[in-house]
Amino acid sequence: MTSDLASQVKDVLTVDREEFQARVEEDAEVIKRELEDGTFDNPQAIVGFEYEFYAVNAETKALSRVPRRLLSLIGFEKELGLHNAEMSTSPQPLNEYGLAAQESEVKARLSAAEDRAGAEGMRLVSDGLWTIPPTGETAGRYLTDGVEDDGVQIAANMSNSVRYHAMANTGEAVGMELDAPHVSLTSKTVMPESLITSIQPHYQVPHARDLPTYFEYATRIAAPLLALGVNSPFFPPDLYEDAPPEEIVDEAWMENRIHVFESVLNADDPGKVRFPDDIESAADAIDDVVDDRTIVPMPVSRSDRFDDEFAHFRLKHGTYWRWVRPVFGGSTRADANARIEFRPIAAQPTVRDSIAFQAAFAGLLESTFRREHPVHHLDWVVARDNFYAAMRDGLDADLYWITNSGEETTETDELFSDLFAHAKDGLQARGLSDEQAAKYLYPLRQRARHRVTPADWKKREVKERLEDGESLEDAISGMQRAYIDQQKETLLDGSFTDWN
Repeated sequence: MTSDLASQVKDVLTVDREEFQARVEEDAEVIKRELEDGTFDNPQAIVGFEYEFYAVNAETKALSRVPRRLLSLIGFEKELGLHNAEMSTSPQPLNEYGLAAQESEVKARLSAAEDRAGAEGMRLVSDGLWTIPPTGETAGRYLTDGVEDDGVQIAANMSNSVRYHAMANTGEAVGMELDAPHVSLTSKTVMPESLITSIQPHYQVPHARDLPTYFEYATRIAAPLLALGVNSPFFPPDLYEDAPPEEIVDEAWMENRIHVFESVLNADDPGKVRFPDDIESAADAIDDVVDDRTIVPMPVSRSDRFDDEFAHFRLKHGTYWRWVRPVFGGSTRADANARIEFRPIAAQPTVRDSIAFQAAFAGLLESTFRREHPVHHLDWVVARDNFYAAMRDGLDADLYWITNSGEETTETDELFSDLFAHAKDGLQARGLSDEQAAKYLYPLRQRARHRVTPADWKKREVKERLEDGESLEDAISGMQRAYIDQQKETLLDGSFTDWN
């Protein structure tokens, strides 16, 4: 007998691709008309935040599946894997009260969630990539386990979201493999993507016509912010090929999370997941989503929400995977907005570190746009190369930058001095005091000053354990348990600077 999930997947696969695309194109024209009418202009700068976690056994620190009833109790949303949970904050104005509200909401909801999870013997972990599989299982088996149900491939440890499962059963090409230094894994589903978790700050553009300029600044600052936030150098040990442990550690990329997402979901060139192209206009941003390859066309239901007037477009946008991407939305016409979603940053060791990235991103967009910062002229190819260099080498990457004075540089100190000055300037322009702005940026300044990121901390921990004679498996697992123990003491009321 075919399961209900398999039947739903089969139903989705019958959706006519050409008809779906036609509806997307019609929706795009609706958005463009609203753009012309100024509907997406919303002069008050607004920020929002998405925050992903994975669950572990509180005692063993092994990955743990989250009961679906628990997700609903704690007000979190399901993500790709059964071990995942996601929180989205309420949008707030970009000012001292709005940023404080963002941080307070995250802490309030996370504290309540941890209390509930603790009663179930679990913890929610803020991290870039998990490394200890469930007790008695290997990571390779956990990520690839599944069944074929009446011709439909179902991943055993994936959430029961029809769209996720449909990706493995559509005729469209999807990578469904891991490919990183000393790691390779082939899967029949996109489940390997569930290795990774992230934070995603949102910044609302005051005037939609200015979206392309803000967007260019967002892509130019992506590399240095990524370099500060790297937090996923290691995979679960059983995924590594046979190689000397020291070689595996030395050659590990600092943000494997970036390449996991790309290798699992890309099967062609250019890939679905990639560093985004520049856009010429807000309408160009809309057309880019329309022209993107559709993986899973799905049935669309409409309500009386304003953005359901372009519901097919919204659905397609859900698989428009770029590391920085434009978003058009709003539940009502009054709330309609054009915003930028920033996706390169892994989940961080503490809430304060995570909010620091939200503040830095928003402050930088405020200041670079208002002051017409010359990094706007950094060639797109250089910006892209910067991004992948930061992925590989973190703060050791040679990043090209143009300072406020117009000078080109690869000096790390000059780059971050300029970057933080503008992030602070942008926050002060939104009413934060010198002291308040400095407090938000302090955790990231310390990383730049001391050249220590969470990925550096993890590499140091593993190297020291290897030097003490531990195996690679024990060294990585020991590091991960130490990370979770440190986080337990600092997640809500400390920062990564307390770890060193």
